[in-house]
Amino acid sequence: MYTSAQPSAGRIHGLDTLRACAILLVLMYHYMVFVSNEASFGILSEIGWIGVDLFFVLSGYLIGYQIFEELRQKNELSIGRFYARRALRTLPNYYFILAIYFLFPLAAGGNPLTPLWKFLTFTQNFDLKSGSAFSHAWSLCIEEQFYLILPLLALLVLGRLKTLRGMWLVIVGTMLFCAVMRFLSLEKVGTDGGLYRTYIYYSSWCRFDELMPGVALALVKVYEPQRWQQWISKGSRNLLFGLIVSGFAIILFQYFNYDPVSGFSGFTTSFGYTFLAIGFAGLTLAALSPNSILGRLRVPGAASLAVWSYALYLVHKPLMNALIPVFNDWNISVSGILGIGLMFLLSIIAAYLQFICIESPFMRLRSRWFPIKG
Repeated sequence: MYTSAQPSAGRIHGLDTLRACAILLVLMYHYMVFVSNEASFGILSEIGWIGVDLFFVLSGYLIGYQIFEELRQKNELSIGRFYARRALRTLPNYYFILAIYFLFPLAAGGNPLTPLWKFLTFTQNFDLKSGSAFSHAWSLCIEEQFYLILPLLALLVLGRLKTLRGMWLVIVGTMLFCAVMRFLSLEKVGTDGGLYRTYIYYSSWCRFDELMPGVALALVKVYEPQRWQQWISKGSRNLLFGLIVSGFAIILFQYFNYDPVSGFSGFTTSFGYTFLAIGFAGLTLAALSPNSILGRLRVPGAASLAVWSYALYLVHKPLMNALIPVFNDWNISVSGILGIGLMFLLSIIAAYLQFICIESPFMRLRSRWFPIKG
């Protein structure tokens, strides 16, 4: 990974570009939802929620690759070591922001907080009510649940049972299960958007599958190297596939997901997230393809945004909540170019400082205590 504020020389630029796009999309969506109350960035604000889905696919690939590669090389996996490395990577930043929410009510923007024990156990996303403070931690809960479950499943299926087909059954079975759960959950939702978010959008049972296409990429890369080489040799096709499938999913959600009379579409809700994750897996594959435009392109600033993206995801919402009354007192419109620019700039600066002061020291400790073993 990384231990300094500067991107390392060995980073994969395509993945950095995707991660930078993901965090910017999330910021644009959240800015619309709780700051400006309007689509300040047009269609990008309206579809910005898909940035989280892109993060899920990227996490599935990166974490899956770490686990599968260790299993392949050593025929074993140190579960305790994996959990320790994940904890040092994710928990310090998370606990810092969690403390801000509970110590400084202004960060919550006047919204109620979920009980502390749910945050500490990463179960906050279960029965999460729309409008709760620190609601964006729902995706972190799903990721932490993923970190807990995947190594155990991989150790059982690949390490003990030694069946590659079994791992494919886990991946495909998870995707089918979540699609079915989304369809069945619609009965509780009706036309209520708040209930949709509680029972479907925030739900582990309904969103866990979006990590699986990334896991599938990692599985092919580690255990089917010939097929992997065939895949990454077709970078332009991967990019086109990813754009078409993810674009199709975005159109479904944007124009065919909700009707005021009949409620939410069963097809879009059941399979839209599946198409979106598969499309993003195509983009991830293109980012890993050396002959793809996405794989070759080096976007200025993308690597830095990618490095700071976790801190930025955590800090931007409480910071913006705290800045809104300040901007109002100073007569700075949050809908104007100056207000938007300052909000984003201050969020990035805060993320950089958080990365330097909190994340980097623990990453250095991780490298010292639990180094990557060849």
